[in-house]
Amino acid sequence: MPQQPARGTRLFTVTADTLVAVGFGPRTKRRPPGPYGRLFARPGTRAFTLANLLARLPMGMFSVSAVVMIAGTRGSYALAGAVTATGLAATALVAPWTARLVDRYGQARVAVPATLVAALGSLALLLCVRYDAPAWTLFAAYAATATTPNTGGMSRARWAHLLDGDPDALHTANSFEQAADELCFMLGPVLAAFLCGAFFPEAGTLVGVVLLVTGVLAFAAQRSTEPPPSGRTTTGATTTTPPAPSPLRSPGMPPLLAVCLALGAVFGSTEVVTIAFADAQGHRTAAGVVLALQAGGSCAAGLLYGRVRFAGAAEDRYPWCVAAMTALLVLPLLAASLTGSLLLLSAALLVAGMATAPTMITNMTLVQRRTPDGRLNEGMTLAVTALLGGIACGSAAGGWAVEHLTPTTGYGVPVTAAAVALLVALAWPGIRTAAA
Repeated sequence: MPQQPARGTRLFTVTADTLVAVGFGPRTKRRPPGPYGRLFARPGTRAFTLANLLARLPMGMFSVSAVVMIAGTRGSYALAGAVTATGLAATALVAPWTARLVDRYGQARVAVPATLVAALGSLALLLCVRYDAPAWTLFAAYAATATTPNTGGMSRARWAHLLDGDPDALHTANSFEQAADELCFMLGPVLAAFLCGAFFPEAGTLVGVVLLVTGVLAFAAQRSTEPPPSGRTTTGATTTTPPAPSPLRSPGMPPLLAVCLALGAVFGSTEVVTIAFADAQGHRTAAGVVLALQAGGSCAAGLLYGRVRFAGAAEDRYPWCVAAMTALLVLPLLAASLTGSLLLLSAALLVAGMATAPTMITNMTLVQRRTPDGRLNEGMTLAVTALLGGIACGSAAGGWAVEHLTPTTGYGVPVTAAAVALLVALAWPGIRTAAA
Protein backbone atom coordinates (compact mmCIF):
# COMPACT_ATOMS: atom_id res chain seq x y z
CA MET A 1 0.00 0.00 0.00
CA PRO A 2 1.47 3.34 -1.07
CA GLN A 3 2.52 5.65 1.66
CA GLN A 4 0.50 8.90 2.10
CA PRO A 5 2.54 12.09 2.24
CA ALA A 6 2.77 13.69 5.63
CA ARG A 7 0.64 16.72 6.35
CA GLY A 8 2.38 19.95 5.19
CA THR A 9 4.49 18.17 2.56
CA ARG A 10 4.49 19.94 -0.87
CA LEU A 11 3.21 17.77 -3.70
CA PHE A 12 5.04 19.89 -6.34
CA THR A 13 7.18 23.02 -6.53
CA VAL A 14 5.94 26.08 -8.44
CA THR A 15 8.81 27.82 -10.20
CA ALA A 16 8.93 31.11 -12.09
CA ASP A 17 9.14 29.20 -15.37
CA THR A 18 5.93 27.34 -14.51
CA LEU A 19 4.08 30.58 -13.82
CA VAL A 20 5.18 32.05 -17.17
CA ALA A 21 4.19 28.87 -19.00
CA VAL A 22 0.62 28.94 -17.65
CA GLY A 23 0.19 32.64 -18.25
CA PHE A 24 1.21 34.18 -14.94
CA GLY A 25 4.27 36.10 -13.98
CA PRO A 26 6.51 38.28 -16.09
CA ARG A 27 6.34 37.76 -19.87
CA THR A 28 9.09 38.08 -22.38
CA LYS A 29 9.05 41.49 -24.03
CA ARG A 30 7.44 41.37 -27.45
CA ARG A 31 9.51 42.19 -30.47
CA PRO A 32 8.53 45.61 -31.84
CA PRO A 33 6.76 45.50 -35.22
CA GLY A 34 8.75 46.20 -38.35
CA PRO A 35 8.06 49.06 -40.77
CA TYR A 36 5.40 47.09 -42.66
CA GLY A 37 3.74 46.02 -39.42
CA ARG A 38 3.54 49.64 -38.26
CA LEU A 39 2.25 50.64 -41.68
CA PHE A 40 -0.70 48.27 -41.68
CA ALA A 41 -1.48 48.83 -38.01
CA ARG A 42 -3.17 52.07 -39.05
CA PRO A 43 -6.98 51.83 -39.16
CA GLY A 44 -8.45 51.06 -42.56
CA THR A 45 -5.18 50.42 -44.39
CA ARG A 46 -5.56 46.66 -44.69
CA ALA A 47 -9.08 46.93 -46.08
CA PHE A 48 -8.29 49.37 -48.87
CA THR A 49 -5.02 47.59 -49.69
CA LEU A 50 -6.67 44.18 -50.15
CA ALA A 51 -9.43 45.70 -52.26
CA ASN A 52 -6.91 47.58 -54.39
CA LEU A 53 -4.82 44.45 -54.96
CA LEU A 54 -7.94 42.68 -56.18
CA ALA A 55 -8.64 45.54 -58.59
CA ARG A 56 -5.01 45.79 -59.69
CA LEU A 57 -4.47 42.12 -60.58
CA PRO A 58 -6.46 42.36 -63.86
CA MET A 59 -4.07 45.05 -65.11
CA GLY A 60 -1.64 42.25 -65.92
CA MET A 61 -4.38 40.05 -67.37
CA PHE A 62 -6.26 42.09 -69.97
CA SER A 63 -3.54 42.49 -72.59
CA VAL A 64 -2.54 38.83 -72.57
CA SER A 65 -6.17 37.73 -72.49
CA ALA A 66 -7.03 39.94 -75.47
CA VAL A 67 -4.11 38.64 -77.52
CA VAL A 68 -4.93 34.99 -76.79
CA MET A 69 -8.65 35.55 -77.37
CA ILE A 70 -8.30 37.43 -80.67
CA ALA A 71 -5.44 35.37 -82.09
CA GLY A 72 -7.12 32.12 -81.09
CA THR A 73 -10.42 32.92 -82.80
CA ARG A 74 -9.30 35.12 -85.71
CA GLY A 75 -5.97 33.41 -86.36
CA SER A 76 -4.03 36.68 -86.55
CA TYR A 77 -1.43 37.87 -84.09
CA ALA A 78 -1.07 41.02 -86.18
CA LEU A 79 -4.71 41.91 -85.55
CA ALA A 80 -4.39 41.07 -81.86
CA GLY A 81 -1.29 43.24 -81.52
CA ALA A 82 -2.91 46.14 -83.37
CA VAL A 83 -6.00 46.01 -81.15
CA THR A 84 -3.98 46.00 -77.92
CA ALA A 85 -1.73 48.78 -79.24
CA THR A 86 -4.83 50.87 -79.96
CA GLY A 87 -6.04 50.32 -76.42
CA LEU A 88 -2.63 51.34 -75.08
CA ALA A 89 -2.65 54.55 -77.13
CA ALA A 90 -6.19 55.36 -75.99
CA THR A 91 -5.18 54.79 -72.37
CA ALA A 92 -2.23 57.16 -72.76
CA LEU A 93 -4.66 59.88 -73.89
CA VAL A 94 -7.57 59.23 -71.52
CA ALA A 95 -5.85 58.16 -68.27
CA PRO A 96 -4.51 61.61 -67.27
CA TRP A 97 -7.99 63.12 -67.73
CA THR A 98 -9.57 60.38 -65.66
CA ALA A 99 -6.98 60.96 -62.93
CA ARG A 100 -7.67 64.70 -63.02
CA LEU A 101 -11.36 64.04 -62.43
CA VAL A 102 -10.48 61.69 -59.56
CA ASP A 103 -8.44 64.45 -57.90
CA ARG A 104 -11.17 67.01 -58.43
CA TYR A 105 -14.28 65.05 -57.47
CA GLY A 106 -12.99 62.16 -55.36
CA GLN A 107 -12.00 58.56 -55.90
CA ALA A 108 -15.38 56.95 -55.26
CA ARG A 109 -17.40 59.35 -57.42
CA VAL A 110 -15.17 58.96 -60.48
CA ALA A 111 -13.47 55.57 -60.23
CA VAL A 112 -16.70 53.54 -60.03
CA PRO A 113 -18.40 54.90 -63.19
CA ALA A 114 -15.08 54.95 -65.05
CA THR A 115 -14.53 51.29 -64.14
CA LEU A 116 -18.04 50.33 -65.27
CA VAL A 117 -17.45 51.97 -68.67
CA ALA A 118 -14.15 50.08 -69.01
CA ALA A 119 -15.83 46.83 -67.98
CA LEU A 120 -18.49 47.32 -70.64
CA GLY A 121 -15.71 47.86 -73.17
CA SER A 122 -14.05 44.57 -72.22
CA LEU A 123 -17.38 42.73 -72.37
CA ALA A 124 -18.12 44.31 -75.76
CA LEU A 125 -14.74 43.09 -77.01
CA LEU A 126 -15.53 39.60 -75.74
CA LEU A 127 -18.89 39.55 -77.53
CA CYS A 128 -17.44 40.96 -80.76
CA VAL A 129 -14.81 38.26 -80.82
CA ARG A 130 -17.26 35.55 -79.83
CA TYR A 131 -19.79 36.39 -82.54
CA ASP A 132 -17.29 37.23 -85.31
CA ALA A 133 -18.08 40.94 -85.55
CA PRO A 134 -16.15 43.10 -88.05
CA ALA A 135 -12.55 43.85 -87.14
CA TRP A 136 -13.17 47.55 -86.58
CA THR A 137 -15.51 46.76 -83.69
CA LEU A 138 -12.62 45.15 -81.83
CA PHE A 139 -10.65 48.40 -81.97
CA ALA A 140 -13.63 50.46 -80.81
CA ALA A 141 -14.47 48.10 -77.94
CA TYR A 142 -10.91 47.84 -76.63
CA ALA A 143 -10.45 51.62 -76.87
CA ALA A 144 -13.37 51.99 -74.44
CA THR A 145 -11.32 50.25 -71.75
CA ALA A 146 -9.07 53.33 -71.59
CA THR A 147 -11.29 54.76 -68.85
CA THR A 148 -9.91 52.19 -66.38
CA PRO A 149 -8.69 54.27 -63.40
CA ASN A 150 -5.12 54.08 -62.21
CA THR A 151 -5.80 51.87 -59.18
CA GLY A 152 -2.17 51.87 -58.11
CA GLY A 153 -2.09 55.66 -58.21
CA MET A 154 -5.24 55.91 -56.10
CA SER A 155 -3.72 53.61 -53.50
CA ARG A 156 -0.53 55.69 -53.38
CA ALA A 157 -2.65 58.83 -53.01
CA ARG A 158 -4.33 57.32 -49.95
CA TRP A 159 -0.97 56.54 -48.39
CA ALA A 160 0.24 60.07 -49.09
CA HIS A 161 -2.89 61.45 -47.41
CA LEU A 162 -2.65 59.17 -44.36
CA LEU A 163 1.12 59.50 -43.90
CA ASP A 164 1.45 63.22 -44.48
CA GLY A 165 4.46 64.44 -42.51
CA ASP A 166 6.01 60.98 -42.08
CA PRO A 167 8.50 60.51 -44.95
CA ASP A 168 9.92 57.25 -43.57
CA ALA A 169 6.50 55.60 -43.45
CA LEU A 170 5.67 56.97 -46.91
CA HIS A 171 8.89 55.44 -48.24
CA THR A 172 7.79 52.07 -46.85
CA ALA A 173 4.31 52.50 -48.37
CA ASN A 174 5.73 53.39 -51.79
CA SER A 175 8.00 50.36 -51.61
CA PHE A 176 5.07 48.10 -50.82
CA GLU A 177 3.04 49.57 -53.68
CA GLN A 178 5.84 48.99 -56.18
CA ALA A 179 6.26 45.42 -54.96
CA ALA A 180 2.49 44.98 -55.37
CA ASP A 181 2.74 46.26 -58.95
CA GLU A 182 5.45 43.74 -59.71
CA LEU A 183 3.47 40.94 -58.08
CA CYS A 184 0.33 41.72 -60.08
CA PHE A 185 2.20 41.97 -63.36
CA MET A 186 3.93 38.71 -62.50
CA LEU A 187 0.79 36.75 -61.61
CA GLY A 188 -1.65 38.43 -64.01
CA PRO A 189 -0.28 37.06 -67.32
CA VAL A 190 0.18 33.59 -65.81
CA LEU A 191 -3.42 33.57 -64.54
CA ALA A 192 -4.74 34.88 -67.86
CA ALA A 193 -2.87 32.27 -69.90
CA PHE A 194 -4.10 29.50 -67.60
CA LEU A 195 -7.75 30.59 -67.77
CA CYS A 196 -7.73 31.01 -71.54
CA GLY A 197 -6.02 27.67 -72.05
CA ALA A 198 -7.78 25.56 -69.44
CA PHE A 199 -11.34 26.77 -70.06
CA PHE A 200 -12.19 28.90 -73.12
CA PRO A 201 -10.46 31.83 -74.92
CA GLU A 202 -12.73 34.45 -73.35
CA ALA A 203 -12.24 33.20 -69.77
CA GLY A 204 -9.28 35.47 -69.00
CA THR A 205 -11.14 38.62 -70.04
CA LEU A 206 -14.31 37.59 -68.21
CA VAL A 207 -12.53 36.84 -64.92
CA GLY A 208 -10.51 40.04 -65.26
CA VAL A 209 -13.69 42.11 -65.55
CA VAL A 210 -15.19 40.48 -62.46
CA LEU A 211 -12.03 41.07 -60.42
CA LEU A 212 -11.71 44.68 -61.58
CA VAL A 213 -15.30 45.68 -60.83
CA THR A 214 -15.37 43.83 -57.49
CA GLY A 215 -12.05 45.30 -56.40
CA VAL A 216 -12.88 48.89 -57.34
CA LEU A 217 -16.29 48.72 -55.66
CA ALA A 218 -14.70 47.37 -52.46
CA PHE A 219 -11.91 49.97 -52.67
CA ALA A 220 -14.35 52.85 -53.18
CA ALA A 221 -16.40 51.68 -50.20
CA GLN A 222 -13.47 52.42 -47.85
CA ARG A 223 -14.39 56.09 -47.41
CA SER A 224 -12.54 56.65 -44.13
CA THR A 225 -9.13 56.55 -45.84
CA GLU A 226 -10.10 58.38 -49.03
CA PRO A 227 -8.28 61.69 -49.51
CA PRO A 228 -10.60 64.71 -49.82
CA PRO A 229 -11.16 66.01 -53.36
CA SER A 230 -9.24 69.10 -54.37
CA GLY A 231 -11.33 72.22 -53.81
CA ARG A 232 -13.03 70.70 -50.76
CA THR A 233 -12.01 70.38 -47.14
CA THR A 234 -12.12 67.16 -45.14
CA THR A 235 -15.56 68.25 -43.85
CA GLY A 236 -16.93 68.56 -47.37
CA ALA A 237 -17.17 72.36 -47.46
CA THR A 238 -16.27 74.03 -50.75
CA THR A 239 -13.17 76.22 -50.62
CA THR A 240 -12.18 79.23 -52.72
CA THR A 241 -8.59 78.07 -53.24
CA PRO A 242 -7.63 78.41 -56.92
CA PRO A 243 -6.89 75.13 -58.70
CA ALA A 244 -3.33 73.87 -58.50
CA PRO A 245 -1.20 74.18 -61.63
CA SER A 246 -0.72 71.22 -63.93
CA PRO A 247 1.92 68.71 -62.77
CA LEU A 248 3.58 69.09 -66.16
CA ARG A 249 4.56 72.61 -65.18
CA SER A 250 6.18 71.58 -61.92
CA PRO A 251 9.98 71.99 -61.83
CA GLY A 252 11.73 68.69 -62.37
CA MET A 253 8.64 66.83 -63.60
CA PRO A 254 9.47 66.77 -67.36
CA PRO A 255 12.84 65.02 -66.87
CA LEU A 256 11.25 62.50 -64.50
CA LEU A 257 8.66 61.69 -67.17
CA ALA A 258 11.46 61.40 -69.74
CA VAL A 259 13.17 58.84 -67.50
CA CYS A 260 9.86 56.98 -67.16
CA LEU A 261 9.62 56.88 -70.96
CA ALA A 262 13.09 55.35 -71.21
CA LEU A 263 12.41 52.87 -68.39
CA GLY A 264 9.21 51.81 -70.13
CA ALA A 265 11.31 51.08 -73.22
CA VAL A 266 13.45 48.82 -71.03
CA PHE A 267 10.42 46.82 -69.90
CA GLY A 268 8.78 46.58 -73.34
CA SER A 269 11.92 45.54 -75.20
CA THR A 270 12.95 43.02 -72.55
CA GLU A 271 9.58 41.27 -72.80
CA VAL A 272 9.62 40.98 -76.60
CA VAL A 273 13.28 39.95 -76.82
CA THR A 274 12.90 37.33 -74.07
CA ILE A 275 9.93 35.74 -75.83
CA ALA A 276 11.87 35.66 -79.09
CA PHE A 277 14.99 34.24 -77.41
CA ALA A 278 13.01 31.47 -75.70
CA ASP A 279 11.27 30.68 -79.00
CA ALA A 280 14.62 30.44 -80.76
CA GLN A 281 15.77 27.98 -78.11
CA GLY A 282 12.64 25.87 -78.66
CA HIS A 283 11.08 26.81 -75.30
CA ARG A 284 8.61 29.56 -76.15
CA THR A 285 6.17 28.45 -73.44
CA ALA A 286 8.88 29.04 -70.83
CA ALA A 287 9.13 32.75 -71.66
CA GLY A 288 6.39 33.61 -69.18
CA VAL A 289 8.23 31.86 -66.37
CA VAL A 290 11.48 33.62 -67.28
CA LEU A 291 9.79 37.03 -67.24
CA ALA A 292 8.04 36.13 -63.99
CA LEU A 293 11.45 35.53 -62.40
CA GLN A 294 12.50 39.04 -63.36
CA ALA A 295 9.35 40.47 -61.80
CA GLY A 296 9.87 38.27 -58.73
CA GLY A 297 13.36 39.64 -58.23
CA SER A 298 12.00 43.16 -58.46
CA CYS A 299 9.19 42.37 -55.99
CA ALA A 300 11.61 40.97 -53.40
CA ALA A 301 14.00 43.89 -53.82
CA GLY A 302 11.13 46.36 -53.44
CA LEU A 303 10.04 44.88 -50.11
CA LEU A 304 13.62 44.90 -48.84
CA TYR A 305 14.14 48.46 -50.07
CA GLY A 306 11.14 49.56 -48.03
CA ARG A 307 12.77 48.38 -44.80
CA VAL A 308 15.88 50.52 -45.32
CA ARG A 309 16.07 54.02 -43.88
CA PHE A 310 18.20 56.36 -45.99
CA ALA A 311 19.95 59.38 -44.56
CA GLY A 312 20.38 61.24 -47.87
CA ALA A 313 17.76 62.76 -50.14
CA ALA A 314 15.96 60.71 -52.77
CA GLU A 315 17.31 63.12 -55.41
CA ASP A 316 20.85 62.05 -54.52
CA ARG A 317 20.31 58.30 -54.74
CA TYR A 318 18.09 58.40 -57.85
CA PRO A 319 20.97 58.47 -60.39
CA TRP A 320 22.66 55.64 -58.48
CA CYS A 321 19.50 53.53 -58.76
CA VAL A 322 19.31 54.13 -62.52
CA ALA A 323 23.04 53.41 -62.84
CA ALA A 324 22.66 50.10 -60.97
CA MET A 325 19.75 49.15 -63.22
CA THR A 326 21.81 49.95 -66.34
CA ALA A 327 24.79 47.93 -65.10
CA LEU A 328 22.72 44.87 -64.14
CA LEU A 329 20.92 44.86 -67.49
CA VAL A 330 24.27 43.98 -69.07
CA LEU A 331 24.04 40.55 -67.39
CA PRO A 332 21.20 39.22 -69.62
CA LEU A 333 23.08 40.44 -72.68
CA LEU A 334 26.20 38.60 -71.56
CA ALA A 335 24.28 35.46 -70.62
CA ALA A 336 22.50 35.34 -73.98
CA SER A 337 25.54 36.14 -76.12
CA LEU A 338 28.21 34.11 -74.33
CA THR A 339 26.28 31.01 -73.27
CA GLY A 340 22.98 30.91 -75.14
CA SER A 341 21.53 29.12 -72.10
CA LEU A 342 17.93 29.91 -71.18
CA LEU A 343 18.63 28.80 -67.61
CA LEU A 344 21.51 31.24 -67.18
CA LEU A 345 19.47 33.94 -68.87
CA SER A 346 16.72 33.37 -66.30
CA ALA A 347 19.22 33.81 -63.47
CA ALA A 348 20.59 36.97 -65.09
CA LEU A 349 17.10 38.46 -65.47
CA LEU A 350 16.32 37.59 -61.84
CA VAL A 351 19.37 39.54 -60.69
CA ALA A 352 18.73 42.39 -63.15
CA GLY A 353 15.16 42.70 -61.93
CA MET A 354 16.37 43.50 -58.41
CA ALA A 355 17.30 47.02 -59.54
CA THR A 356 13.88 47.74 -61.06
CA ALA A 357 11.80 48.27 -57.92
CA PRO A 358 14.28 50.58 -56.10
CA THR A 359 14.50 52.72 -59.24
CA MET A 360 10.74 52.92 -59.69
CA ILE A 361 10.13 53.53 -55.97
CA THR A 362 12.53 56.47 -55.95
CA ASN A 363 11.05 57.73 -59.19
CA MET A 364 7.50 57.70 -57.81
CA THR A 365 8.70 59.38 -54.62
CA LEU A 366 10.14 62.25 -56.64
CA VAL A 367 6.98 62.47 -58.76
CA GLN A 368 4.89 62.74 -55.58
CA ARG A 369 7.09 65.49 -54.17
CA ARG A 370 6.90 67.53 -57.38
CA THR A 371 3.16 67.14 -57.92
CA PRO A 372 1.08 70.10 -56.66
CA ASP A 373 -1.34 69.48 -53.81
CA GLY A 374 -4.70 68.21 -54.97
CA ARG A 375 -3.41 66.69 -58.22
CA LEU A 376 -1.51 63.66 -56.96
CA ASN A 377 -3.49 61.09 -58.97
CA GLU A 378 -2.89 63.08 -62.13
CA GLY A 379 0.83 63.39 -61.48
CA MET A 380 1.32 59.68 -60.87
CA THR A 381 -0.89 58.79 -63.83
CA LEU A 382 1.32 60.95 -66.05
CA ALA A 383 4.26 58.84 -64.90
CA VAL A 384 2.35 55.64 -65.67
CA THR A 385 1.35 57.04 -69.07
CA ALA A 386 5.00 57.77 -69.85
CA LEU A 387 5.85 54.19 -68.87
CA LEU A 388 3.13 52.86 -71.18
CA GLY A 389 4.41 54.97 -74.04
CA GLY A 390 7.91 53.70 -73.40
CA ILE A 391 6.70 50.11 -73.30
CA ALA A 392 5.09 50.56 -76.72
CA CYS A 393 8.27 52.10 -78.17
CA GLY A 394 10.46 49.46 -76.53
CA SER A 395 8.29 46.64 -77.85
CA ALA A 396 8.59 48.04 -81.37
CA ALA A 397 12.36 48.54 -81.06
CA GLY A 398 12.87 45.08 -79.57
CA GLY A 399 10.76 43.49 -82.28
CA TRP A 400 12.76 45.25 -84.98
CA ALA A 401 16.06 44.14 -83.45
CA VAL A 402 14.88 40.54 -83.19
CA GLU A 403 13.60 40.44 -86.77
CA HIS A 404 16.49 42.23 -88.49
CA LEU A 405 19.34 41.14 -86.20
CA THR A 406 19.15 38.29 -83.66
CA PRO A 407 17.32 37.71 -80.36
CA THR A 408 20.68 37.78 -78.60
CA THR A 409 21.54 41.17 -80.07
CA GLY A 410 18.07 42.36 -79.07
CA TYR A 411 19.16 42.45 -75.42
CA GLY A 412 21.20 45.49 -76.35
CA VAL A 413 17.97 47.48 -76.71
CA PRO A 414 17.05 47.51 -72.97
CA VAL A 415 20.67 48.31 -72.10
CA THR A 416 20.59 51.27 -74.49
CA ALA A 417 17.25 52.49 -73.12
CA ALA A 418 18.55 52.29 -69.55
CA ALA A 419 21.66 54.21 -70.57
CA VAL A 420 19.45 56.96 -72.00
CA ALA A 421 17.54 57.08 -68.71
CA LEU A 422 20.86 57.40 -66.85
CA LEU A 423 22.01 60.26 -69.09
CA VAL A 424 18.76 62.14 -68.45
CA ALA A 425 19.03 61.55 -64.69
CA LEU A 426 22.59 62.84 -64.63
CA ALA A 427 22.36 65.70 -67.13
CA TRP A 428 19.05 67.31 -66.12
CA PRO A 429 19.59 69.47 -63.02
CA GLY A 430 15.86 69.57 -62.20
CA ILE A 431 15.91 65.97 -61.04
CA ARG A 432 18.73 66.46 -58.56
CA THR A 433 17.17 69.60 -57.06
CA ALA A 434 15.09 68.83 -53.99
CA ALA A 435 11.45 69.85 -54.21
CA ALA A 436 10.48 72.82 -52.13
